[in-house]
Amino acid sequence: MSDFETIRYERPADKVARIVLDRAEARNAQSMRMLYELNDAFDRAAQDDSVSVIILAANGPHFSAGHDLREQDALRVVQDHQRVGTWCGFGCAGAESQMAVEKEMYLGLSERWRNLPKPTIAAVQGKVIAGGLMLVWPCDLIVAADDALFQDNTVSMGVAGVEFFNHTFEVGARKAKEMLFTSDFLTAEEVHRLGMVNHVVPLDELQAFTLELASHIAEKPLFALKLAKESVNAAQDNQGRVSAMQTSFAYHQLCHSHNQQIHGMLIDPGFMAKTFKTKVEAAR
Repeated sequence: MSDFETIRYERPADKVARIVLDRAEARNAQSMRMLYELNDAFDRAAQDDSVSVIILAANGPHFSAGHDLREQDALRVVQDHQRVGTWCGFGCAGAESQMAVEKEMYLGLSERWRNLPKPTIAAVQGKVIAGGLMLVWPCDLIVAADDALFQDNTVSMGVAGVEFFNHTFEVGARKAKEMLFTSDFLTAEEVHRLGMVNHVVPLDELQAFTLELASHIAEKPLFALKLAKESVNAAQDNQGRVSAMQTSFAYHQLCHSHNQQIHGMLIDPGFMAKTFKTKVEAAR
């Protein structure tokens, strides 16, 4: 099925669909086009009654470098695409437009994927940075290769965390604070110990192991799978996840507005300078 530009849609086994991020040359950085295509692919699998389990994988050495900060036509892509949410104000001035885009593309899509009525499994290798977490965290299960590294470096950018702020529910409050405060990577073994990842496997076994797990789950009655998923999600939501997500998203927008007023851009330019310096030093 080749009607996507930035992803691949596959049927590797009976009752299993696999969606593959396919921008390896950009470390699978998430352009708006990729996110909309990913959403279309999730919809295709969710609405196909012959599919019981959905795998999210990625081509190349890294799962995702996060949002594509080099994208030039992001707003136009969003304005031209049919909305998946109900928010408005995409063409407005100031913080209103920025919030509308992020409400649609980041918080909105991640929340939508979390609530898909079928089990989803992320197969993760290499680096998963910031926005990349917003692809794996909505999935029901995560299988990580032993080389996987997870990072939210947004505080280094002058922002209070990624838009889909699920840190506390993934690694616990104290590790969530350390993860944010330091911007350091967490290893696959560490997040497995904390309960964020279900399995850690050798890199060369990642796809086979994940497919076997998906096929095993797909043997179960789909209606029971759907309701089991909704039950666990409801339990998590009753712990305060939804209100916490709304608060953190508002703080995220406040950080963008603050940086825009102080620096003339959405993130602290010191982050870009440090990143450039690191790349130059690494090239020497």
